[in-house]
Amino acid sequence: MNKVKILNIKKESYKLRLTILRIIYDASSSHLGSCYSVIDALFTLYKFLKDKKILKNSKIILSKGHAAAAFYTVLQYFKFISKNELNSFYKDGSKLMGHASHYVNGVILSTGSLGHGPGVGCGIAYALKKQKKKDDVYVFISDGECNEGSVWEALLFASHHKLNNLKIIIDYNKLQSIYSTKKTLNIEPIKKKLDAFGFKVTELDGHDIKKLYNYFDKKIKTNKPQILILHTVKGKGVSFMENNNLWHYRTPNSKEFQMAKNELENKLR
Repeated sequence: MNKVKILNIKKESYKLRLTILRIIYDASSSHLGSCYSVIDALFTLYKFLKDKKILKNSKIILSKGHAAAAFYTVLQYFKFISKNELNSFYKDGSKLMGHASHYVNGVILSTGSLGHGPGVGCGIAYALKKQKKKDDVYVFISDGECNEGSVWEALLFASHHKLNNLKIIIDYNKLQSIYSTKKTLNIEPIKKKLDAFGFKVTELDGHDIKKLYNYFDKKIKTNKPQILILHTVKGKGVSFMENNNLWHYRTPNSKEFQMAKNELENKLR
């Protein structure tokens, strides 16, 4: 992957941050921090699938459904939904709810009740293997979501059935709800636990576009299901939002909106 392509993806991901900021501000919505930690990986995956000409029928689940604004923004970029539809986000009568909704083109599972995505992803991956289809299934989950017992049940199922067409991606930004993941319910040592569950585990910087693209592009020869642990920063891209869990809930006021907008625009110059 050449340097120009990497820079273009990075630039576009910051443009998407601006769009996410605007639609959340316009709707008096929230979850900017969660959207910004996952947007680089989510957009890079879609760009990879588009480059390979396999995006149309790809199976992608955003189990951390509270980052729906990021999901919808990516879907609009790749023409699953229109700009007018995106601009209706979280407003009266809109199909674009605050959590990911299957009523929206490109969303195959309504999410937001954490812990459901991995199980459904397992079911889809299992069916595809039974049908001898070679498609991969991608499931984005949050680190706080790993507190859910249903996640670990799904991992057991995936390992038992050797679902090597399943790729679970953990947005590990180290914050959840009110406190840190460590303080709320520590999931460490996460890699050792996932290894023990029979997964092929990879850890990456979740904001390194080159490493993300190369991971998606590389066909890992394994009979194990795969997990990608992404070390990310909640609120990545806006200095006063980074590692600040207020932005799990807060809607920016007019001053904060302008400050964030200016900072993101400066990064694009």
